Amino acid sequence: METAFAARGPLRIAVAQPACRAYDVGANVAAHAALVGTAAARVVVFPELSLTGYELDAAPVDPADPLLAPLIDACAAAGSLALVGAPVAGEHIATLAVDGTGVRVVYRKMWLGGPEPRRFVPGPEPVVLTVDGWRLGLAICKDTGIPEHAARTCALGVDVYLASVVESATDAAVPDERALRIASTHRVHVAVASFAGPTGGGYRETAGRSAVWAPDGSVLARAGSDPGEYARVSLT
Repeated sequence: METAFAARGPLRIAVAQPACRAYDVGANVAAHAALVGTAAARVVVFPELSLTGYELDAAPVDPADPLLAPLIDACAAAGSLALVGAPVAGEHIATLAVDGTGVRVVYRKMWLGGPEPRRFVPGPEPVVLTVDGWRLGLAICKDTGIPEHAARTCALGVDVYLASVVESATDAAVPDERALRIASTHRVHVAVASFAGPTGGGYRETAGRSAVWAPDGSVLARAGSDPGEYARVSLT
């Protein structure tokens, strides 16, 4: 599946880790909107389930919910596309694309982990977004640990593999290992937005350290471990 957004010049991408309140979509939207404004990037990637926290019993987020309006407005003002995480109808863990025109579900997590299958069902297929001539493959957390996911996604022809994750602080090396493997195997940029601060699912301390990797596996930019941080690069 491919979803088109616009011709190709440099692409500024940010990976952001907002402060998150459990179940509080309104407060989390405000935190996302603030980071969109600060990051000043064409594409801003947020962590898995970033609008609700990693709360596996959170209510589905409706793309038409008026609570999302401040984030739409922030994207319109910045000229940004925000990729945010939320549970959605159909019992999926999803990525929502938010820009100045509204919100839509663009990707549903294909590989579920831990207790997730008790509620959620896998998404059907890889997804590539085209933004300003750049092809962006989407992933959510465990997807990045399944070589088949990167292979199928990159086979669609991608420039950047974007992932939204939640990882514990004690396993902070895991997203790095996966990103390095994907970048070096498929010769693509990899951008990972990693949750920072406490959240549900037993994650009392998450990893943060969101980062962007070059196709040779080198780190181009990295955030710290605190909520509210982001890392940004301009790809050419």
